[in-house]
Amino acid sequence: MPEYRACFDAKIEFSNGGDLSVREFRVDVPSPDVGVTEIGALFVASLGLLMTDSVELSNVRIIEEPHKGTRGGPADHGSAPAGKQGRLVELSHVIRAGMTTYPGLPAPSIEPHLSRVASREHYAEGTEFAIDTLTLVGNTGTYLDAPYHRFPGGADLSSVSLAGSVDLPAVVARVTGSRQYGVDVGALAALDVRGAAVLLHTGDDARFGTPAYAEERHFLTRAGAQWLADHGAALVGIDALNIDDIDDGERPAHTVLLAAGIPVVEHLTGLDQLPPTGATFTAAPLRIEGFGTIPVRAFARLPV
Repeated sequence: MPEYRACFDAKIEFSNGGDLSVREFRVDVPSPDVGVTEIGALFVASLGLLMTDSVELSNVRIIEEPHKGTRGGPADHGSAPAGKQGRLVELSHVIRAGMTTYPGLPAPSIEPHLSRVASREHYAEGTEFAIDTLTLVGNTGTYLDAPYHRFPGGADLSSVSLAGSVDLPAVVARVTGSRQYGVDVGALAALDVRGAAVLLHTGDDARFGTPAYAEERHFLTRAGAQWLADHGAALVGIDALNIDDIDDGERPAHTVLLAAGIPVVEHLTGLDQLPPTGATFTAAPLRIEGFGTIPVRAFARLPV
C-alpha cells in the first residue's frame, strides 16, 4: 500500500516572539489529498513546538515515499490493545550451502551425517530419518553479535537474555533516502530509543548475496553508536554488510555498542515492511557458551 509524505517550505511565528523558517521539510501524511491545515498541524507536532502563533506553508507537494515516523502522524503507532496481535514479518535471510554473507568468510556447507537410505536399517519398515551436519562460521546469514564477539571478557551468547532479544519495541530509523552512507546522530536524535530494538533501514539488503552488497554500503558512525548507547537502546540492527565502516579498523560501532552490552544484529532484510514505531522485534540466539556470534531467525510482529 503506498505511503505519502508532504514536502514544503514553512514559516512559524511564535506568540512570545521570534520565528522559525524551514525549506523542503517533510512529514508523513495519511493520504495524497491531505489539506494544508492538517500538514501544518503535523509539522508543529513533529517538532513538539509550543506557543506557535501562525504557521504559513508554501511550495507544498505530496510525494509517494515510505513513512519515517512523524510524531503524531499516521505511522506513530501506540501499543496494540491487550490480547491482540498483528501479523509476523520475516526479517532474516535464508541460509543456503555455498552462500556468501561477508566477502572472505567461508560459506556454509550442509552434508549428510545419516542419510535417509542408511537410516532405514535402524527403524521399522517405512520409517526413515535424515541427520545432517551443518558447518558455518557464526557470521553467516542474519546473525547476532554478543559482547564476547568484540571483548574476551564480554557476555557470550549463553548470556543474552530473552528479555533482551524477544518482543522488543521496534524503532525503525529509515535512511534509504539519505545522501550519506554513515548513519549519524542526525538520523537518530528524534527517536525514542530507550529499551527498544533500533533497526537501521538502509535498503542495502536488496543487494545481499551479490558483489554490489559490499559497495556503497551504509554503516553506523561512532557518534551515532554512542548516542544510541547513551540513550538506552536495547539492541541495534542493520540491513547492510556491517554496522561499521569496514574501512575503519577500529570498528567503533561494534566497540561502543558491545561495550555497553547492546547486542548487534547484522544483515537484516525486509525492514521496508515495518512501520517506524509500533512493531515488536525478536532475534533470539542459540545459548552457546564461549561463542560470540550466531545466525538468528529475526522477525517482527506488526501492530494491529
